[in-house]
Amino acid sequence: MNTCFLGLALTLALANNVFASQSKTDLQAAVKEQCSRSSNYDIYLSGIHTGTMARTETWTGKTAVVTSKSEASILGIGTQYQQRAELSWSNKTNEWITDKFHQKVTGFRARDMQVSFSHNGRQSRVNIDGDISNYSSAHIPLRDVDTLAIQIRQYLLQGRTQFALIRQASDAIEPYQLYVQAPQTANIAPWGELTLIPVKQSGAEEVTYYFAPAMDYQLIRARYHGIILRGLIELNHYSSSCE
Repeated sequence: MNTCFLGLALTLALANNVFASQSKTDLQAAVKEQCSRSSNYDIYLSGIHTGTMARTETWTGKTAVVTSKSEASILGIGTQYQQRAELSWSNKTNEWITDKFHQKVTGFRARDMQVSFSHNGRQSRVNIDGDISNYSSAHIPLRDVDTLAIQIRQYLLQGRTQFALIRQASDAIEPYQLYVQAPQTANIAPWGELTLIPVKQSGAEEVTYYFAPAMDYQLIRARYHGIILRGLIELNHYSSSCE
């Protein structure tokens, strides 16, 4: 199991996005003093249910704190994952950037990872178990997995059909190309039949994200296309106080 999907499988769900041309719902959430969204996911590896993930987004204007906690079995090893990410809207470049995040993993690929970002997301300082590394990107901000997902949703709401993003991994930066696919329908309990918009990611990791327009473009599932292990997360509960 690759490091990227461990993060994806244990932390993904989409947060709210705010930008000048986005939907009325998003603009209302932006100006509201504070609101929150909670999502629970089931985690599957090669078709076998291996764990769950609970995730909460707390929004205050154009900033958010996203906390995630997951328990899963990866290659037969019990793994716990916790992350707290802080993100904000950049008025300079009109996009979401990660301010900092703290990630703890026990079991498979155990680590204590703290990352801070500067220069509008173009530079990062990564502290893993006391070892310091620095990374930079010339044009595209470096993001954690939560902010990466937020930016995908923003581009989807804007009508973009392809775009590039970069994720700050534990020991490298990973560039991705993403392509919006044709809508499809699927039965997702407890909501029944939903129209989903797939967004396919290529690069260091191949992942397909599925967003539901009828549920405020929330992430319903994410599928990891591994050679040996194939992973899936799927939403089973969602609540929101954001209007």
